[in-house]
Amino acid sequence: MYLQSIIEACNISVNRYETVHGGDINHAFCLYRKNEKFFLKVNDAALYPQMFEREAEGLNTLRNSCNLKLPEVMQFGVAETQQYLLLEWLEKDAPSAQSWEGFGAGLAHLHQQEQAAFGWQHDNYIGRLPQRNTLYSNWTEFYTSCRIMPLAEQLYDSGFFSTGDLMTADFFCNHLQELFPEEKPSLLHGDLWGGNYLITAGGAAALIDPAVYCGHREMDIGMAKLFGGFDPKFYDVYNATYPLEKDWEQRLRFAQAYPLLVHAVLFGGHYVRAAAEAMRL
Repeated sequence: MYLQSIIEACNISVNRYETVHGGDINHAFCLYRKNEKFFLKVNDAALYPQMFEREAEGLNTLRNSCNLKLPEVMQFGVAETQQYLLLEWLEKDAPSAQSWEGFGAGLAHLHQQEQAAFGWQHDNYIGRLPQRNTLYSNWTEFYTSCRIMPLAEQLYDSGFFSTGDLMTADFFCNHLQELFPEEKPSLLHGDLWGGNYLITAGGAAALIDPAVYCGHREMDIGMAKLFGGFDPKFYDVYNATYPLEKDWEQRLRFAQAYPLLVHAVLFGGHYVRAAAEAMRL
């Protein structure tokens, strides 16, 4: 079985293991070694090339750039046909007011560190979808060329978007410079919804499953408002630490257009209409 090959490649003595939840696309396991536990993610190496290598890179970059908790990357690689990512195990706890406040302040401090360009040194993944990260000096060009139009065109080619929808996306991109306030690039988690953070034992917020790139910080905020959002204390403390520009709440749908397009490509259904409406001006 591939799991034994992976454990041998990791060079750890495992007493036992059990299957745990690890997202929609990965097989995940808790490995037990005496009094220690590890989190192991496994997926097909050919289907999603370098997915865990890029995730490890993102986790390490975020850890070195913020005071939020990130699981330590123990090892990643390929064994037989499977790629794997071995991480520190994080015990979950219930959030408190202080947890949300620390989370909001921590994300604000991360975003305050200005980056050199929009994009990233490598392409990576958001979920199982490849994410293009070509470097640009301009947010409008990056958001158009690496986020909105590639997915809008993919939806059009697959028959989910009409000609009118594609024109809506193009019109949206032609007005991006007027829609987003001008800011320097920030290092982003990139996929900051409710399933990609947890509160650890002791009450600290931890980030998991990043889709890291440098972009407009309202992208993380928009994602953090999608699919139910976070506790209001998170946004209050973020705003007190690094105030968002005026009318940020009215711009949320412009930042949410990208994750909605991602969901439209991956899942279809109501996300197709939601993505088109998010871009309608």
